[in-house]
Amino acid sequence: MPSKRRIRWAVLPLGIATAAVLAGCTPTELHGFLPGFTEDGQPATNRTDMVAGLWVNSWIVLLAVGVVTWGLMGWAAIAYRRRKGQMGLPVQLRYNMPIEIFYTIVPLILVIGFFAFTARDQTVLETQYDDPDVSITAIGKQWSWDFQYDGETDDDTVWTMGVQAQTDERGDVISELPTLVLPVGETVKIKLQSRDVIHSFWIIDFLYKKDMYIGKDNYWSFTPTREGTYNGKCAELCGEYHSMMLFNVDVVSPEEYEDYLDSLREAGQTGDINDAYDRLQNAPGTGATGEASDEEGDH
Repeated sequence: MPSKRRIRWAVLPLGIATAAVLAGCTPTELHGFLPGFTEDGQPATNRTDMVAGLWVNSWIVLLAVGVVTWGLMGWAAIAYRRRKGQMGLPVQLRYNMPIEIFYTIVPLILVIGFFAFTARDQTVLETQYDDPDVSITAIGKQWSWDFQYDGETDDDTVWTMGVQAQTDERGDVISELPTLVLPVGETVKIKLQSRDVIHSFWIIDFLYKKDMYIGKDNYWSFTPTREGTYNGKCAELCGEYHSMMLFNVDVVSPEEYEDYLDSLREAGQTGDINDAYDRLQNAPGTGATGEASDEEGDH
């Protein structure tokens, strides 16, 4: 009994200290120092909190497992060390049933738990809006981005085409980057396409990325919750200038968003550009003719 009381009195201050430390954490620390949050904890999208929670809680569990494992290793090294005057190896045990069960059940519980929480959040993240406020097609190409803001008609559909980022001798970007404009507080559905090889669409502060395949469309739905400018890049090695495949994201008010679309419309950047510069228009099965292939070469 005295030993148990001593253990309780030893654990109590540790628990109080842990609670005090956690209570003093800033929102940045509570979110694992991940990007996508302001100093007061406001997320960039309606999905950012979910991704951060899955990430941080997973690391807490893994750290706890690590502490227990390191503690058991240290205890075994100390408790079963060779004493003075001892010779040879200690008595070797063939097995220990309780420990064998422990080492089987605990990892199984961890794997099932990680799978369950990941599947739960992935289901939400991969649920697409059926009738979004904004529909956009993001097209990856070596080594830049095209963005098409889809409307009900060709006149309503507008687009921008980007070029590869240029840098100076120090590696600083000196050219204008392609910019994706989004309205804050409105549901957004982005169709992801590739013109050539596999790319990956990654807005860093949104804590999510999705691959872009040739001939297979991917989709991503979310709602921006905070105005600001965010960095984006390709997250899949796609060739020599992969590191220059950069873009910006401007989350603005709905009024500014409509003004931006009007400016593209006035510039004559209307209609569907999805297939205008695809590298694989003459691939087998597309129905392209030799004449079409020659025209593509002219582009």
